[in-house]
Amino acid sequence: MAFTPRVFSGIKPSGDLHLGNYLGAIRRFVPLQDTHETIYCVVDMHAITVWQEPEDLKRWTYEIAAAYIVAGVDPKKSIIFNQSRVMEHAELSWIFNCVARMGWMARMTQFKDKAGENSENVSLGLFAYPSLMAADILLYKATGVPVGEDQKQHLELTRDIAKKFNHDFKKQIKSLGHKGDFFPITETLATGPAMRVKSLKDGSKKMSKSDASDLSTIYMMDDAATIAKNQARHHRCRVPAQRGCWSCRAP
Repeated sequence: MAFTPRVFSGIKPSGDLHLGNYLGAIRRFVPLQDTHETIYCVVDMHAITVWQEPEDLKRWTYEIAAAYIVAGVDPKKSIIFNQSRVMEHAELSWIFNCVARMGWMARMTQFKDKAGENSENVSLGLFAYPSLMAADILLYKATGVPVGEDQKQHLELTRDIAKKFNHDFKKQIKSLGHKGDFFPITETLATGPAMRVKSLKDGSKKMSKSDASDLSTIYMMDDAATIAKNQARHHRCRVPAQRGCWSCRAP
């Protein structure tokens, strides 16, 4: 089966958008509109794997959709929608829960990082959400996803699920008149260097909406004074003193 070149990607509304969201994801969405069918989602079902205040979740969902458009995602070229409004995401996720294997899920490093030593008390959704991510992508038979380094493992899981589904149900797929695979083996899309913006407080971690300290993050709605203050607070300059840098000169 020949698959239409199609992109799916999304951002989780679990906090205010920050610089890492823009440089690592949203900015990369725009050029793909000219080469692929593009589907961009606000993945609110992923957000509720941990507790969210309902009103905040609603606000952040609207803000992300607005940010897509402001950044250059054209609703005439791309589909923009809210994940939970399409029930098939949850339906296909359950099917994939029955295709994926516990060992595959247990190897997901993001789950280990987020659960930490409290893995017995986190939600089942946090453990199983890579199946939902696979459903997000494969529901639309997306052939490519622009992912950062932290999501490559999840895309590999998506590929494993697609391969196993195609293998397990190949007779049924053929009997329905489909030639070849039912789901594509989704590829990572190269859209230029994906910037992984680091936390201002801990350079070993990425900038995150869920960080406990606002001082670690540059939010998209911060004013210039707040950005300069936070950057200067944690800056460790490697530029020679005679040259200086913008952070060192910040008030």
